[in-house]
Amino acid sequence: MSIAFSFVPPSSHSLSSHSPSTPKSLPPISFSSSSLHLRLTPSPSPSLRLNRRADPLFILHSTDSGGGFGGHDDGGSFGGHGGGGDGDANDDGEHNDGHGGLNEALLLLAQAGRSLESVPADLASAIKAGKIPASVVARFLELEKSPLMQWLLKFTGFRERLLADDLFLAKLGMECGVGVIAKTAAEYDRRRENFFNELEIVFADVVMAILADFMLVYLPAPTVSLRPPLGVSAGAISKFFHNCPDNAFQVALSGTSYSLLQRFGAIVRNGSKLFAVGTGASLVGTAVTNALINAKKAVNKSSAEEIENVPILSTSAAYGVYMAVSSNLRYQVLAGVIEQRVLEPMLHQHKLILGALCFAVRTGNTYLGSLLWVDYARWIGVQ
Repeated sequence: MSIAFSFVPPSSHSLSSHSPSTPKSLPPISFSSSSLHLRLTPSPSPSLRLNRRADPLFILHSTDSGGGFGGHDDGGSFGGHGGGGDGDANDDGEHNDGHGGLNEALLLLAQAGRSLESVPADLASAIKAGKIPASVVARFLELEKSPLMQWLLKFTGFRERLLADDLFLAKLGMECGVGVIAKTAAEYDRRRENFFNELEIVFADVVMAILADFMLVYLPAPTVSLRPPLGVSAGAISKFFHNCPDNAFQVALSGTSYSLLQRFGAIVRNGSKLFAVGTGASLVGTAVTNALINAKKAVNKSSAEEIENVPILSTSAAYGVYMAVSSNLRYQVLAGVIEQRVLEPMLHQHKLILGALCFAVRTGNTYLGSLLWVDYARWIGVQ
């Protein structure tokens, strides 16, 4: 008979691994008599372990071939492993173990020579709460290497969006850059021979598009929510919309889930914001248009009766409704379904191809939006 005792210091992997680190070898201590031989040795292949989370691990090995204290040939442990730990795995493959996620995030920060105090307060709070997986912390550290990204990460809105999508800034540039060309081409396609005669209206539409394009990309973009919870005094409606995602179709992070009602709430909340943005952008655009028309009338008296001022209030309200309904739905689907759920999983390792496809899809969506706006404006009689 042989009995071995080993004392192993606690390790973060001792509860989840079937092969803990073997302690350094110690010289065997032997006792013998005429009828009994005892030999104490450290054993490198335990067949029975008694593990405790907080206390140092006391490991009892039985090297008796018969199994002794319940040993198993496959190395199974008394406490039981292989159950996935304390957390559940989510759809994205992140492990929903708060302590495990916190340890991984802190390890990444330590490897980069950073501490929790060196990152933004909202991000540090989310890391402490175990709401942020290590992959998000890794993305944050990678983005900070760029001076421009480091500056943008100081702003909460950009920080939440860049952590969810490292191509967010590129998509914003695509949208605004393509906006002028695509919308001008759509205006020409709809107006044809009247394009130059209605140049003031075309200019107003392009100005409205440029002012609105930024918000059309910004508001429906998927985010990593770093917002702190609302106070106890907040109303039920405020709390409901506060807990809604920024994009109705975005993928939820580890430990987070959204109900169907919350996803619908995202459409309503963004719709109300885009209505305000569209109305404001139209007010600016139509005011500029009317100023140009009045200047043209002052220079060319013969065209004073031919050119009419654009109705400011009705046009602004119409564009606000268009943004809240058509633009809102199109950009929610574009960012949350086509890009995040279809293109990015397939081309995650091919950023250049992914960027090119996003550019093509967003260009087509911008052109389609311009066509729909001209048809809608003519249908309700504002143009």
